[in-house]
Amino acid sequence: MNEYDIGDTVTVRATFTVDSTNTDPTTVTLAVTDPSGNVDTYTYAASQITKDATGKYSKGISVDEPGEWIYTFTGTGTATAVGTKRFAVRRSGA
Repeated sequence: MNEYDIGDTVTVRATFTVDSTNTDPTTVTLAVTDPSGNVDTYTYAASQITKDATGKYSKGISVDEPGEWIYTFTGTGTATAVGTKRFAVRRSGA
């Protein structure tokens, strides 16, 4: 699991494919859960997620709390997929 420090901006990424070809989903959403259990949801439609290339999306997350962070990208429609990953944020001075 990747580790970061409080105050870092962590760029989370997802690639959506259909038959091994990068494909844009009809909708893209991202849910980020911080260590306290708060969930922030972002959408590509609201310009909160960046499209880097066909089927490739990213979002910079500013981390302000130590512990395990969880993020889930979801694509629907033309490229339906769900992927969840985690990263850790160290306590200050650790």
